Amino acid sequence: MFLIMWFYRILFIPLLLVIGPIYLWRSRGRTGAKSSYGQRMGSMPDLPPKSPGIKRVWIQAVSVGEFLAARPIIDALLDDSGVEVVLTTTTITSQKIAEERYGDRVLLLGYFPVDFWPWVTKAWDRLDPDLMLLTEGEWWPEHLTQAKRRGVPVVCMNARMSDRSFRRMSGVRALLSPVLGGLTRLLASSEADANRFRALGFRSDQVTVTGNIKVDLVINQVTAAEVAELKASLGFAEEDLVLLAASTWPGEEVALLKVWQHVREIAGDPVRLLLVPRHAERRGDVEAAVAASGVRYALRSRDPVDGPLDVCIADTTGELQKLTQVADIVFVGRSLPPHRDGQTPVEAAGLGRALIFGPVMANFRAIASGLVASGAARQVRDEAELTKVVGELVGDSVERERLGKCGRDWHQANRGALELTLHEVRDVLGQS
Repeated sequence: MFLIMWFYRILFIPLLLVIGPIYLWRSRGRTGAKSSYGQRMGSMPDLPPKSPGIKRVWIQAVSVGEFLAARPIIDALLDDSGVEVVLTTTTITSQKIAEERYGDRVLLLGYFPVDFWPWVTKAWDRLDPDLMLLTEGEWWPEHLTQAKRRGVPVVCMNARMSDRSFRRMSGVRALLSPVLGGLTRLLASSEADANRFRALGFRSDQVTVTGNIKVDLVINQVTAAEVAELKASLGFAEEDLVLLAASTWPGEEVALLKVWQHVREIAGDPVRLLLVPRHAERRGDVEAAVAASGVRYALRSRDPVDGPLDVCIADTTGELQKLTQVADIVFVGRSLPPHRDGQTPVEAAGLGRALIFGPVMANFRAIASGLVASGAARQVRDEAELTKVVGELVGDSVERERLGKCGRDWHQANRGALELTLHEVRDVLGQS
């Protein structure tokens, strides 16, 4: 392990010299980017000394999805008088959302330091946690080495292993010792994920299947009056059918435009398209594709709606759950070829929407399989099949309702991961 870590540290220097300027260029002009640089280099604020009997928990939630999934865990720990929380995120967007909810409740809200030995050492010296909680797959060797050296347990919640990551890690198993030794407990999202962790060399006592806490996320339902008001703000009439393309990636907006245009030509009822790209900063590319189609559209972050629209581009952050409630049919993005990973279908299922996704949902394999098996979702192979299925659902309200009911039933039957996760976290915290 000693030699492997030094090899990693030496290799990280040229990687940092290459990646660093790229990151600085991409983040130019973004609000809050400059203020994050110091913390990413380990310059965390000085914290007050620990109080006797109080455990300091460092929670790292990479981006918006991980942060929203971790919120019930954060809330539960903040309600514990024997715990103080340090919360870090990686993206500027998740930092803004975390600031709104936890800015005055956590001991520190900051950015996660880059995994460079001097920067990580400095951050750990200043934060001095008693427990570190990671979400999903944030396994940074330097951070894990620091935790092991200091005797700090590390728990990875909602741990999952995609096909791509499993192939990569299987090819470098000999180099995984810092990760294997640094993670105290892996709380796997599914039995399939747990089996992959064991195959990579994690001990059985390190791996516990707790389920996916994203299934337990809180769904805030809006009233019928609020739905009508929201549809109007999007340029849609109350009686319009809405096809939502949720968390789309490059190429999928163009595909959904084609699907929608074809279906609109044959549908008797008005059908509108709501595009919600996964990354709001892609708004320029998405708008260019929509504008080229010649339809009436608006950019939600910029354009006042003063008449009926065909397409609305929701280039805002943190609204997807609310926007899903104006939809009749939901397509889950990052799932049409060549994309394979998929975005979460949990909210749409829990809200009882007719659900469609592409052929491979690698990041949500167990969830997607469960939804299909329970009759709550339709899985399509390509754009042509997507067009066919959307056309069928637009013309069949009974089938839309059936899919929605199955989705709600599946969501209710699969809750419980949050309670299991909290039990494991408190168990490790009590031992630290």
